[in-house]
Amino acid sequence: MMLNIFKPSSWFVPPHPIIAKNRDTFSRFDQSRPLADYTFVVCDTELTGFDRKRDEIISIGAVLIRDMQIDLGSTFHRYIRPKNTKHTQATLVHRITPQQLAEAPPLEEVLPAFIEFAGAGLMVGHCVALDMDFLNRAAHKVLGGTLSNPGIDTIRMAQGYRRVLSGHFRGEEDHLRSYSLEDLAKEYHLPAFKPHDAFEDAMQTAYLFLFLLKKFRKGGLLTLKEIYQAGRV
Repeated sequence: MMLNIFKPSSWFVPPHPIIAKNRDTFSRFDQSRPLADYTFVVCDTELTGFDRKRDEIISIGAVLIRDMQIDLGSTFHRYIRPKNTKHTQATLVHRITPQQLAEAPPLEEVLPAFIEFAGAGLMVGHCVALDMDFLNRAAHKVLGGTLSNPGIDTIRMAQGYRRVLSGHFRGEEDHLRSYSLEDLAKEYHLPAFKPHDAFEDAMQTAYLFLFLLKKFRKGGLLTLKEIYQAGRV
């Protein structure tokens, strides 16, 4: 007699403890608190390309904003060694040499450190969806789950500022306006940082974010929920 034993095609693997902690942190997230109550993690990633299946994260840069100020004592900047060594030739635009990547730690080491650094902070980025997409794909592969940190996009904030609070905004002209990080920094006379570097771009985004956040607060938008509604960010 043959005993038929059921074998599932794949066994359930619980998420890494750091992912479970992250989920628990945001399970009771409240959008109605004053903006100054939150910690923001302004982050940027450098990639080998934009193909979500083939390309990899090669650098993560981030800085914390607490009490509506950039905390220069709380920063994060790591290079990441890609699994595909051919990618090292595609990184010169980021001013990262193949040798720097060859000597860098792997994603399995850097990603948990970044999640620990981010903690209970809200993720802020310029086109944050792209960064979070690559970070979440990496987290799912390496740690068995995705991040629960809410995200805020400074592009959407800039659009919301022009639409809601800026008196000279005209909708039909919006498609002619640039929303690049560099151009917005110039338009609003913000300190300039070198582009195509994860940490420098994170710092540039942090200054833009604080500029827009203060404009929103001056316009009477005092909670995170109101910021979301105004910019649909």
